Amino acid sequence: MSNAKNTVLQAAAELFGDKDPSAVDRWLAADYKQHSALAADGPEALRGLVASLGEDFRHEGARVIADGDLVALHGTYHGFGPDPLVGFDIFRVDAAGKLAEHWDALTPQVKATVSGRSQTDGPTAVTETDKTGANRALVAEFAERVLVGADYSVLTDYISTETYHQHNTEAADGLDGFGAAAAKWAEEGKNLVYTKVHKVIAEGDFVLTQSEGEFGVPVAYYDLFRVADGKIVEHWDVIAPVPAELPHDNGLF
Repeated sequence: MSNAKNTVLQAAAELFGDKDPSAVDRWLAADYKQHSALAADGPEALRGLVASLGEDFRHEGARVIADGDLVALHGTYHGFGPDPLVGFDIFRVDAAGKLAEHWDALTPQVKATVSGRSQTDGPTAVTETDKTGANRALVAEFAERVLVGADYSVLTDYISTETYHQHNTEAADGLDGFGAAAAKWAEEGKNLVYTKVHKVIAEGDFVLTQSEGEFGVPVAYYDLFRVADGKIVEHWDVIAPVPAELPHDNGLF
């Protein structure tokens, strides 16, 4: 396990598992930079958030991927509100082993999905660690050509035509399932528009992209892909509206 991954998992366990505000002193850099829509900037804001968490609060982790100084968590928050929230968190760990920066996106948990798959189920263990570079390059090119460039004619160059397990709540499995969902969204005035890919985080067969764009309204897109044999075979996501105002001046990205 990478040092950065170890750091984030231990810090998250103490902050959000033990709900220990003093963990802020042990794990956060003094200049901790916040991009979440839920918290103000700096360590003291996170200390206040942790101190406010109720007894029923817990984070149910699903996946962890680390890429250099960036670590991404995928899971479900319970007790953050009346309903569970599925989300991605990205942390940057500095050279001193402290949490220095944080981004996230959350969306309500949906029990009845079109594919029958949940927003977090599926494989969790990182494999193909020797193919991290190739998998990162594949997804990065897919994101630029297909998501940002909207060139769907090359879709099968990147996504398997045999296996494409879908965890987006409104899309069925397979390329046909994605196509049907995209057509439905377009009818509702919610075209999938990606304007910029901000981050590509890869470890083994998992690659997470963080992008901005529009889905009827300005949104942050977090797309997690699983790659096998050189093709994308599985997809999880969170599409989070960009709020009009944030509790800091750092932006969501």
